[in-house]
Amino acid sequence: MSAVGDVRIVVLTKAPVPGRVKTRLIPALGAAGAADLARRLLARTLEQAMAAGIGSVELCASPAVSHPDWADQTLPMGLETSAQGEGDLGARMARAARGRLDVGGVAGRRVLLIGTDCPALSATRLREAAKALNDHEAAVYPAQDGGYVLLGLRAFHPSLFSDLPWSTPAVAALTLERLRALGWRVWVGGRLQDIDEPADLLHLPASYQPLR
Repeated sequence: MSAVGDVRIVVLTKAPVPGRVKTRLIPALGAAGAADLARRLLARTLEQAMAAGIGSVELCASPAVSHPDWADQTLPMGLETSAQGEGDLGARMARAARGRLDVGGVAGRRVLLIGTDCPALSATRLREAAKALNDHEAAVYPAQDGGYVLLGLRAFHPSLFSDLPWSTPAVAALTLERLRALGWRVWVGGRLQDIDEPADLLHLPASYQPLR
């Protein structure tokens, strides 16, 4: 297992404001219901990230947590925070990864980039991905929809984040192709289910019901 402190889990998310998050679920849940689900998924993600016990947990937020959009949200003690900044998803992820891997030129740093859409991304699975980075340059948990729910890295390369068709079924396959083109050793976990579309609600744990 990686030593505690050399793995940083970076959770990238938007403030759970009605009408601005989980918009593809609004036809099924309404704007308020979709935002409520986003809040619950965020809470679950942070709980599991902190329970993993593999290093620091950082909420990389859009907008920054100092913004009024976050005023009603209760965040756990010990959570570090940062702002995603401008740009598309790739630019924001690249900024997060590069900044955490390059800080002070410290050797052995590892980062797990995750979102908040996958309730199956448990503390156990986070530890599994972190452990894989002991002897791989990258770790990926693909999503059932063709994206990925986790990208773990112990080195940075801009090709992993640029000119990708984000939010399409091609993202994971193209990312894996680019990782292998770099000659990096890649660990790939089992496919997990994101909650993005109304049909995905069937995959929510029973504890999330009722949603309306």
